[in-house]
Amino acid sequence: MAEDLVLDTAIRDWVLIPLSVVMVLIGILRYFVSKLMRSSQVPDPKIVKEGQVILRARNLRAGANFIPAKSFRARRVYFSNEENGLLYVPKGQAQNPQAQMFSDPNMAMDMMKKNLSMIIPQTLTFAWVNFFFSGFVAAKIPFPLTQRFRSMLQNGIDLSTVDVSYVSSRSWYFLNLFGLRGLFSLILGEENATDDTQRMMQMSGFGFDPSKSLGAEKDGLDILQHEWALPKFEQRAETVLRNLVR
Repeated sequence: MAEDLVLDTAIRDWVLIPLSVVMVLIGILRYFVSKLMRSSQVPDPKIVKEGQVILRARNLRAGANFIPAKSFRARRVYFSNEENGLLYVPKGQAQNPQAQMFSDPNMAMDMMKKNLSMIIPQTLTFAWVNFFFSGFVAAKIPFPLTQRFRSMLQNGIDLSTVDVSYVSSRSWYFLNLFGLRGLFSLILGEENATDDTQRMMQMSGFGFDPSKSLGAEKDGLDILQHEWALPKFEQRAETVLRNLVR
């Protein structure tokens, strides 16, 4: 039987709130530090052009059913044609992102700076949390949870009798670490609010491979089944008018 705990208000004032405020301030400070460390370099026109082509192909797939079938087929040929289509990449011209990164020292240096700006603050913050706040029960989730969430929410507390909905201070640190994207999007803007999950995914890669994205968009256009939506709108409007007349 899980035990109910009465949390002291001092824990809220000296553990829960300071942890949240420090995590937000560190995220904002890390963004400005990484912005200052970023080297200013002119983007490659070819990469910019390929990115715009990918965006246009995605918009075509998203709005394909709102244009006639003949117009959609013409646009699909324009993009996925294997002779001069914008999305077609010959096999010999595919770029290796790893070789591209190692051939460009600025790209490798930017990646190293980005990784350092993420790893060093996280290491220092986790050491601070682990030293001063280890073992505290900081908060309680206002709804019941299953036992599978115990290892995620009660990191640092080895008590199986405590209800799963209670959150330890160490787990609260990790929840803030990976869950503050919405707040950062309000403070820094949507384009600048990259959470730590995406940063870790970027660390595992060596660069952007445009040939894979172009090929994926080409495959998406090739398998897309066009179904013009205008007749459905006409039928729906006719049904609405008949119901109004009745």
